Amino acid sequence: MLTAFARAFKTPDLRKKLLFTLGIIVLFRLGSHIPVPGVSYKYVQQCVEQAGTSNSLFGLVNMFSGGALLQITIFALGIMPYITASIILQLLTVVIPKLENLKKEGQAGTAKITQYTRYLTVALAILQGTGLVATARSGALFQGCTVASQIVPDRSIFTTVVMVLTMTAGTCVVMWLGELITDRGIGNGMSILMFISIAAGFVSALWQIKLQGKIADGWVEFGVVILVGLAMVALVVFVEQAQRRIPVQYAKRMIGRRAYGGTSTYIPLKVNQAGVIPVIFASSLLYIPALIVQFSGSTAGWATWIQKHFVKGDHPYYIAAYFLLIVFFAFFYVAISFNPEEVADNMKKYGGFIPGIRAGRPTAEYLSYVLNRITWPGSLYLGLIALVPTMALAGFGANQNFPFGGTSILIIVGVGLETVKQIESQLQQRNYEGFLR
Repeated sequence: MLTAFARAFKTPDLRKKLLFTLGIIVLFRLGSHIPVPGVSYKYVQQCVEQAGTSNSLFGLVNMFSGGALLQITIFALGIMPYITASIILQLLTVVIPKLENLKKEGQAGTAKITQYTRYLTVALAILQGTGLVATARSGALFQGCTVASQIVPDRSIFTTVVMVLTMTAGTCVVMWLGELITDRGIGNGMSILMFISIAAGFVSALWQIKLQGKIADGWVEFGVVILVGLAMVALVVFVEQAQRRIPVQYAKRMIGRRAYGGTSTYIPLKVNQAGVIPVIFASSLLYIPALIVQFSGSTAGWATWIQKHFVKGDHPYYIAAYFLLIVFFAFFYVAISFNPEEVADNMKKYGGFIPGIRAGRPTAEYLSYVLNRITWPGSLYLGLIALVPTMALAGFGANQNFPFGGTSILIIVGVGLETVKQIESQLQQRNYEGFLR
C-alpha cells in the first residue's frame, strides 16, 4: 500500500489528484468544526464533556459525521443522508420497474438514478436536520447534561428554519465535495469522506483507553487494544479478499471467416458479498425502539423494558438481536443485489456456460445454490466482527462505536482496500500508455 502511494506521488498527474483530494479532506474537516448559527457553543462543549462519551443513542450517526453531530456543526449530518438515500434507491430498484429499466440503460440511466439520489438526499437532510434541532432544543441530545436544554437559546421559528437550512446546505456541500473527489481526485469520493469521518475520532478514542487504564498507567491496556485491532484488521482483509470463482467457458462462434469466443473466465463471488450494509441496517433498526422511548417520554412497562435491554450494547438481548438482524440482512441484501437468473441469461446470450452445468435455468439454480452456501459464512463473519471487538473493548472503557469496533473496522478496511486498488489501476494504466508510446 505504501509503495503504491509512493509511486503515485512520483507521477505528476496522480500527485495533483492526491493533493487535490487532501485539500478537499481539509475543507471537509474544517466544516466539521464550524457551529450552526443559533447554537450556544459554550454549552455544547460543556455537554460534550459531561455526557458526550456516554451518548450511545446517536453514536452511529455521530461516528459517520466525524463527531460533528454532537458538536452541532454545519456538517452535523455528514454523509449519512446520502448513504441512506443510496441504499433506499438501490432497494427501490428491485421493486419499481422504471428504476430497474433505468439501471439497465447504462451510463444514461445511472446518471438519472444519481440525480434521484441527490434529490432524496436533500429531502432526508431536511428531515434529519429538523429532528436534530428538535432533539437539541428539548435537551434530549445530551442525557445527563445540566445545561442540555439551553443549547439553543433562541427558540423562534426563524432560528429553527435557519438551523435546518444550514445543516441541509452543509449536507449538499459534503455531497459536492465527495463528487469532486470522484471526478477530479483519486475516485471513490463518498467512501473516502466516510473513511475520514470515522478515522477522525481514532486517536482520541485510543488515548481515552490509555487514560482509563490502570495497569502501568494504562499503557498495557493501550498495547493490548492495538494488538487486538491489528489482528482484527488482518482478519477483515483476509475475508474481504476471499472469493469463490465460478469458472465460465465461452463457446467459439464463427462470424464471417473469423472465430470469436473460446475464452475462459470466472464469476467472482465474494464471501462477504453484502459488505457493511447489513451491519448498518441492523444498527439503524435497533436504534428505533430507543428513539421511540426517548421522544415519547413514556414511563410505562414497555418503555422501561426497552431502556433496560435495548439501549446499552452489551446486554445479551441486544447482542442476540443485533447478531440475528445482521445475518438476516446479509441474506436479504445479497438476494436483491445479485440476480442469478439475470446472470444466467446474459451468459446464455453470449454463448457462455459453466462446465458441467447446462445453460439457462440449471445455471441460475447452481449460482443460487453456491451463493446461499457462501453467504452463510459471510453473514456469520459479519456478526462476529460486529460483536466480538465491541464486547472485548467494552472492558477497556471504549464505547461501542470505537474505530476498532464492528461497523467502523469494516468500513475503514474496505475503503482502504478500494482506494489502493484505484491508485494501482491508474498507475498500471499509465504504465501501459508509456509502453505503447
